[in-house]
Amino acid sequence: MTVEVITNTPPRRATLTEWLALPEGTRSELIDGRIVRYAMPGSEHGATQAGIAAATRDRFHRSRGDAERPGGWWISLEVDMHIGGLGCRPDLVGWRRADHPRMPTSDARGLVTEVPAWICEVLSPSTARYDLGEKRIAYHAAGVPWYWVADPANRTLTVLKRTEEDYLVVAVAGAPGALVAEPFGGMSIDLNAVFDFGDDPL
Repeated sequence: MTVEVITNTPPRRATLTEWLALPEGTRSELIDGRIVRYAMPGSEHGATQAGIAAATRDRFHRSRGDAERPGGWWISLEVDMHIGGLGCRPDLVGWRRADHPRMPTSDARGLVTEVPAWICEVLSPSTARYDLGEKRIAYHAAGVPWYWVADPANRTLTVLKRTEEDYLVVAVAGAPGALVAEPFGGMSIDLNAVFDFGDDPL
C-alpha cells in the first residue's frame, strides 16, 4: 500500500532586501512577510494627505514658537521605514523634538527606524484593509503612541491612542465640522478644509 504524505509547507516569506530591491516608484510595503503592492492613490487621497500636512506642519514643524504655532515636532510625508517588523511608508509621520533633537534620517539601506510618536494613514480602496488591520497591529507592537486614520470616502478622521492591549478610539469626527486632536496639544483640525474636494458645499 502506498502512503501519501501531505505536508503543508508555509509560503516563503519575502525579505526586507527583496522589498528594497523593487524599482523606485513602486508603491508597495512589506507586511507580515508579504510584499503588498498598491494602486496609485487618487486625487481625494492626495488632497486629504495634503490637508492634514498643512494643518499640522504649519503650527508644529518648528523648534519653538508661540501659542498659535507652538512647534516641537518633526513632521514628514511618506518616509520609508522599518518598524514593528514592517517595511512601510506611512502617509504622514511625526517625531517629538524633545526626543529627537535632529530629524530622524535614513540608514544605509534607505530606511528610518526611529519609532514616531504619531502616524497618520489615509485610507484608499487598496490600502484600507492593511491600514486598519496588519499595519495597525504592527504600529501598536512598535510602540507608536498615536495613530490617526483619515477616510476620504466618508470624510472622517479617527484618533487612536495606544494602550497596553490595543489602540483605543478617543475621538472621531467628520466633515463638515472640526476635531480637537491629540497629540498636538488639543489642536482643532478643520475637517471642512481637509476633506474639501469641490463636490460638496462644506
